[in-house]
Amino acid sequence: MQQPSAGFVNIKTFFGPQTERTVDALQQLYLNKELLLEAVTELSASVLTGENLQGKKILLKPNWVKHFYKPHDSICLCTNDHFLLAVLELVLSKQPASVVIGDAPIQGCNWDKLVKKELLDAVAALAGKYQVKVLVKDFRRVAFDTVNNKVEVERNSMDQYVIFDVGKKSYLEPISVAGKNIFRVSQYDPDKFIETHKPGMHKYCITKELFNADIVISLPKIKTHQKAGITCALKNIVGLNGDKDFLPHHRIGGTKQGGDSYPGGNILRYWSELCLDNANRNKGKRSYWYWLRFSILLWKISLPEKQHQLSAAWFGNDTTWRMVMDLNTIVNFGRADGTIADTPQRFLYSFCDGIIGGQGDGPLWPDPLNLGVVSFSNDSATNDIAMAALMNLKIDRMPLLTAAKSFMPDRSVEIQMNGTVCSVQDLFKYATTAAIPPGWENY
Repeated sequence: MQQPSAGFVNIKTFFGPQTERTVDALQQLYLNKELLLEAVTELSASVLTGENLQGKKILLKPNWVKHFYKPHDSICLCTNDHFLLAVLELVLSKQPASVVIGDAPIQGCNWDKLVKKELLDAVAALAGKYQVKVLVKDFRRVAFDTVNNKVEVERNSMDQYVIFDVGKKSYLEPISVAGKNIFRVSQYDPDKFIETHKPGMHKYCITKELFNADIVISLPKIKTHQKAGITCALKNIVGLNGDKDFLPHHRIGGTKQGGDSYPGGNILRYWSELCLDNANRNKGKRSYWYWLRFSILLWKISLPEKQHQLSAAWFGNDTTWRMVMDLNTIVNFGRADGTIADTPQRFLYSFCDGIIGGQGDGPLWPDPLNLGVVSFSNDSATNDIAMAALMNLKIDRMPLLTAAKSFMPDRSVEIQMNGTVCSVQDLFKYATTAAIPPGWENY
């Protein structure tokens, strides 16, 4: 199986004369096992063949971001279980050597509430049916019990990861500052970034399951994202990094202070950030609650507006998209020895679950979006631009998508919707307008 010279984005719609484009109608499609299997088979028929998959090691990477809180989370927060099972059955039917299903959700996610027994039983039944070994794995090194203030470290030992230093090739390099620890990620000790990100050094902690696999199939849920604007194929790759201490999501301070957490330079907001830093340094201790509550209080009395979101959940975030592009560089070009090649090193495909998408305050608190599409692609950048068009988003005003346009400039990509070649501009005709996160108003 050779790397394809051309890229493709295959899109199938699930609305029309037979099915209304409403959340109530579309969510029923997840219960139709035959329909889902038929759809994913049709979209990938020329690629996920027995010849290409038989005897191969497959990694399936769903979008498992956190366990469910709201009733509609089951349809718009994570990759739908039924969609995952349809792709798994398609893969298993081609008799691969093995399959690993894994992700690294947020630190406060309860894994057992996210990956429920019903799903594990269904996975085991399919593994038994096709006589193929299937492993479901939590890629996180650290988890945090937010209710009991308990930190669980070393869930997976460091020898299960490869450390990559992207160095000066990093998209973060232009915004790094010598002698200053400016990078942050919510809920994590800020001091750890001293060891992972600074001028000339940008390290990431990637699960070895990526390098053990012959073929990687990402299964994103198509949603809006409070820090990047959109999360789909590009952003879903972030879950292959097993330790969030390696993942900058924003820079401390307002824009007047050299950060990107919020516009301006309000001192109360800056003090709120410093208190949050101290809370994250003291997880597992009583002082954690003191610092956290003081941080929240200071933020509230600063009278924040919609664009003032703690941890840079706004359109001025200039860090998250850079981290995402670094990880896509690693996943596409990274070698098992921690170096970066000039040519793609593995087969990477994305099966995007957008039968019900996510809108509003995604990725953690989305509302259902009547998107009604599934896509299959070997070009994450063009795929995400296409999905943004179908969500009626302003592509040229999202730094992640602007960077995506030049990620693999030498690859030609063909977009097809329901078997007919089309352009990105054509897709806007079929768009359903997604509500954007609060911090992205007027982006």
